[in-house]
Amino acid sequence: MRTFVIGDIHGAHKALVQCLERSGFDRENDLLITLGDVCDGWPYVFECVEELLKLRRIDLMGNHDYWFLQWLETTVHMDYWIQGGGGTLHSYLGNCGVGKYMQSYKIYRADLNGLMQAYIAYKTDLLPSDIPEHHVSFFKKMAYYYEDGRGRLFVHAGFDRMKSIEDNRCDDATIFWWDRKLWDKALSCKSGVKLSTIDCFEEIFIGHTATTKWNENVPMHAGGVWNLDTGAGRNGKLTIMDVDTKEFWQSDLVQTLYADQAKSSSEKI
Repeated sequence: MRTFVIGDIHGAHKALVQCLERSGFDRENDLLITLGDVCDGWPYVFECVEELLKLRRIDLMGNHDYWFLQWLETTVHMDYWIQGGGGTLHSYLGNCGVGKYMQSYKIYRADLNGLMQAYIAYKTDLLPSDIPEHHVSFFKKMAYYYEDGRGRLFVHAGFDRMKSIEDNRCDDATIFWWDRKLWDKALSCKSGVKLSTIDCFEEIFIGHTATTKWNENVPMHAGGVWNLDTGAGRNGKLTIMDVDTKEFWQSDLVQTLYADQAKSSSEKI
């Protein structure tokens, strides 16, 4: 059995299939760790979930997955629809056959200082009850992080390295899908120097911050941290890696896989 880790998929089903095929992933025996953000971006989230459900997996939650889970629980997707949520919406509209209507409107809520602020929210013909139960379960079962018992941590974004991973979870679990300080600090490490953590992790695997920001569409490694978000949500590639050997395989550039949709898929990820 081999263990693989895959970066942010963002609805790129063709890229997911290519990564599985090119890595020789054994669907019966191998294990796949998904680093989060299956949702939002390309309009094939439904197909991605169906593909992943066929595999032995450990699924981690990303911020985009969390937003979708919020919608499942409240029927309202906040202004985050503008950050790639349209891809998720159209994927489920198409596969659940319930229409294509989306309406925006203002809602008001108090900010941290108690002041009322206006926010844009969206409602569509799509309802949480339209989503297949096995898809709902897929998102609800996503973990905040995964420790493999060999000193390796897998998390979507990052965490406060000056606290234990358990203290991070107890204090504010949202840090696991938002933090970028961990990666920034890892980048500042000198070559061969490992970023220190309270839990003394040997290796850390993350996504969330696309390597294309540094004009790279391959995994980046610094301070003992591997960043596998190689831009599949927009103009890069999807990457799958053998956790033990660090050999990796990639999809084609996603904009070539979805050439007919690339121009319209300019939403922020």
